[in-house]
This record gives sequence, C-alpha cells and structure tokens, in this order.
Amino acid sequence: MSRLLFKMRYVPEDEAQEVRDLLENNDLEFFETSAGNWGISVPAIWIVNDDQYNRARELIDDYQKHRTARIQDEFELNKKRGETKNMWHIFLENPVHFLLYMGLICLILYFSLNFFLSL
Repeated sequence: MSRLLFKMRYVPEDEAQEVRDLLENNDLEFFETSAGNWGISVPAIWIVNDDQYNRARELIDDYQKHRTARIQDEFELNKKRGETKNMWHIFLENPVHFLLYMGLICLILYFSLNFFLSL
C-alpha cells in the first residue's frame, strides 16, 4: 500500500527535483500527486512499497539537513558580501512602487482602525 512520504505544497521546484532525483538514484519506487485544478488536493510524493518507506524517509531527512545547512551558509555568505535584500534595497530598486504600496497599506489601516480610534 502506498504511503505519504513528502508533501510538495510550497516546496521550491529545485528542491522537489532534487528529492525526485534522490529517490530515483536509490531505486525507490514512488509516484507524485498534484494539487489538482483548484489546488485542494495534496501535492506530494508517495512511496509505493511500505518496506521502502523507512529508507526513503532517512534519505529525505538527511537531504533536508544538508540542504538547510547549505542554504544557511549561502545566506550568511551573501549577508557578509552585502548582497541580501532589505527594505532599503527594495526602496532603491523602485521607489514609486514602494511608496504607493506603503501609502495603500497606511490608507487601509486608517480606514480599518478609524472607527476604533474615534471612540
């Protein structure tokens, strides 16, 4: 009987492909389900044989530990180089859009809170 191995909702495409490759390289039989037309189904990777589940789970857990460490190292390296984006960088890239969005946020907050603040 098939068993849920890895939920794919909000998973970046590169990570999903690496998980697929990992399972294929270790000769683990799996299939994938999509979210469907309305996005209400479970997009996931399922392992076909229950006997292979523990091995597949160990491989994915190990992969995710290494991926997390790699992504954190890349972030720290980019942070040291000054390549990470913050609010100031976003403002400098497109100040008109930034100011319009901030104004819209303030307007929505004003109308939302005006009643409560006028009491």
